[in-house]
Amino acid sequence: MEPKENRRALITGIFLTLGLIIFIVGVFTLGGSNKAFSKNIHVNAVFNDVQGLKQGNNVWFSGVKVGTISKVKFTGVAQVAVTLTVDPDAQHYIHKNAGVRISSDGFIGNKIIVIEGGTSDAPIVAEGDTLQTEKQLSTDDIEKTLQANNVNLLAITNDFKQLSHNILQGKGTVGALLADSTMAMQLKSAMRNLQVTTQSAMLMATQLDNFSKKMNTKGGLADKLLTDTATFNKIRASVDQLQKTASNANTFVENLNAASKKLTTTDNALGVLLNDPKGAEQVRTSLNNLQQSSIKLNEDLEAAQHNFLLKGYFKTKAKAKADSLKAGK
Repeated sequence: MEPKENRRALITGIFLTLGLIIFIVGVFTLGGSNKAFSKNIHVNAVFNDVQGLKQGNNVWFSGVKVGTISKVKFTGVAQVAVTLTVDPDAQHYIHKNAGVRISSDGFIGNKIIVIEGGTSDAPIVAEGDTLQTEKQLSTDDIEKTLQANNVNLLAITNDFKQLSHNILQGKGTVGALLADSTMAMQLKSAMRNLQVTTQSAMLMATQLDNFSKKMNTKGGLADKLLTDTATFNKIRASVDQLQKTASNANTFVENLNAASKKLTTTDNALGVLLNDPKGAEQVRTSLNNLQQSSIKLNEDLEAAQHNFLLKGYFKTKAKAKADSLKAGK
């Protein structure tokens, strides 16, 4: 029986030794992974809502795990203090002006603390420092925002529905434009006229600009008018003469009007001829008589030239006229 008991004791001792070795290796392995045996530093952060954060969750910096959460406790009304255990190897890269926020390890993973930001001109974080926290939107906040947006979207869609209904019925300016082809044509014509007017305005502005440049030309009329007093005085004298001429022309026109008024009356010879048919007929008769008398007188003179008593006189006169013409040549 003794050999069997010794063998059993040996086997039990071997198993106990292996278990102790495995336990020691596990402790050192876990302690090494969690930096349990290294001199870590502890920094704090105060949140209004930790969103389910608990002790043992990881701390990340620039995508690298640099520590764990060692303590979560209340420090005041709606305030929770979180103590972070940070690896000393990462301490030199974290500065006091860095911020912390709560995030998730994946889409639905455990809550974690993320350290980010900080500038090199700030001191390196030290034991017991408190980092500034950044407010993050919780799921409840997102749901409240979405709910408010849904209410606003519903109100907007209702208004748009009513607006589109009114437009289809031809109400309002837009509805009238869509339903009334005449108004649409008028609006199109107005826009065309506005375009033409705009082009004309641009052309006029260009012409005015060119005209102003010409006016500013040295030695031009405008320059002389603005700078040469002698030229200005000459122009003013010319304007005075034009005013006098206009006054004289006005007097002439008044006299002409008075004369034309005389022609419409019968108290003068021209007025009688123009306005009195009987007087005009008498003048016409007198002119006819004068014409007949002149014809008869010519006939008498022709007969006198053939009279033997006066024939020598006319021949002498004709000869004298011919001699004078020859002498003139």
